[in-house]
Amino acid sequence: MLNPTLKSSIGRLWDKFWSGGISNPLTAIEQISYLLFMKRLDEMDIKKRQDAEFTGEAYKSLFGNDKENLRWSHFRQMEGGEMLTHIQTKVFPFLKTIGKEESPFAKHMGNAVFIISKPSLLVEAVNIIDDIFEEIAKQDSAGQGFQDTQGDLYEYLLSEITSAGKLGQFRTPRHIIQLICELVDPKLGDTICDPACGTGGFLLGAYQHILTAHTSKEHRKTDENGLTRGDLGDKLTDERQWTHLKEKTFYGYDMDESMVRIGLMNLMMHGISNPNIEQKDTLSKKYDENNFYDCIMANPPFKGSIDKGDINESLSLATTKTELLFINTIIKSLKIGGRAGVIVPDGVLFGSSNAHKQARKMLINECELQGVISMPSGVFKPYAGVSTAILIFVKGGETEKVWFYDMQSDGYTLDDKRSKINGGGDLPDIVAKWKTRKDQTENKLNSKFFYVNKSDIEKADFDLSINRYKVTDYDEMVYEDPKVILGKIESLEQEIVAGLSDLKNL
Repeated sequence: MLNPTLKSSIGRLWDKFWSGGISNPLTAIEQISYLLFMKRLDEMDIKKRQDAEFTGEAYKSLFGNDKENLRWSHFRQMEGGEMLTHIQTKVFPFLKTIGKEESPFAKHMGNAVFIISKPSLLVEAVNIIDDIFEEIAKQDSAGQGFQDTQGDLYEYLLSEITSAGKLGQFRTPRHIIQLICELVDPKLGDTICDPACGTGGFLLGAYQHILTAHTSKEHRKTDENGLTRGDLGDKLTDERQWTHLKEKTFYGYDMDESMVRIGLMNLMMHGISNPNIEQKDTLSKKYDENNFYDCIMANPPFKGSIDKGDINESLSLATTKTELLFINTIIKSLKIGGRAGVIVPDGVLFGSSNAHKQARKMLINECELQGVISMPSGVFKPYAGVSTAILIFVKGGETEKVWFYDMQSDGYTLDDKRSKINGGGDLPDIVAKWKTRKDQTENKLNSKFFYVNKSDIEKADFDLSINRYKVTDYDEMVYEDPKVILGKIESLEQEIVAGLSDLKNL
């Protein structure tokens, strides 16, 4: 969690952009991301130089001898008007060329625009960002990992987008992403995709999950949500492993180019040098990545529909509802044996339309549906109050039984503020029970977790709602005999009459 100093600094940053005429949250986040990216590039390049000096290895600066004046540490010393002109004419054009030629970053930065036009706003923003990085450095020296704090920073920054997009897109809380990563378990060597990636949260979560798996136990820690984290990756000793992880592992798609740029910068600021994020509608005819990915994790848009003429012809579901079509496209995108963790609205689990039933049959018959984790309705506040569930499945194989878990708490209040509460909620228990579910000997339908056989699901018209199968225990109330109750009432009435009489005599 961010400390109050960092939260206050981000609040000031937002206020400056708002008063400076940039009031659209997505536009402001994009412009702030450009500045953070400039600062982070300078920081990372300086660290590489220091590491090279320590190890004696060759070092090639990102900036080069002729571009030293493009560093944050150089232009931040300039007067406001000069700084603005310098960034507009030299630094921002250089920013667009970062990364490999023809890389997704270079491609999508091509038509990016730096719209900060007031020198005073730029100076204030640069000063606040310096304050933020200075505070992060203090936390780092106090033992908190830089990437953890930076992730919290970006998460808090993105939390200012407090309403869902037109098609129902909204940010997935980082602890829910962590949970899904624990359940799906993306591994080194997998091709990992999010077909509706937004700011890249699931891809970043998968990267951090893989790093944790390759971090020595002494460098891991249990975070505030009760989940294990480690970002060192010290067990990855072959440079080829790092290259594959950072350049050939993560793939994402989104319809909004601003989101694509933010997602690219988010992943690159966390060390993923060449994320493969593209602007593309994965439900449309332009998308043809069938049988390609080892692992897909996603929180697709919950509402809205797509024009029938635009729908990919390879999708078999006869519907225009995006939440159902995404299930179809995710299954088609996975390799045989590929794993998926997908968030869906509860309506997908019990909807009565032919398309709803067909989607559930697809999950049961064409995949091994391994788990359904029901989540409380406040998890996605303030964006939406809809109840949701996590589906965990493997393409191919056969579904014999499905593991259900009824999450009561995700560790945060279920109101619009979503404040942290003591403990990690059910998340650590879900992970522990998931990993030992095959050893589960008792199967009580009145507990938080249980199995349901495929045959029972088929009899229930492929209903996947946990309430269809969960048994609620009711304690029978024992009441006194009515005659005894009436006698007590008469006795009380006599006491009241006697009391009134005493009052009159007084």
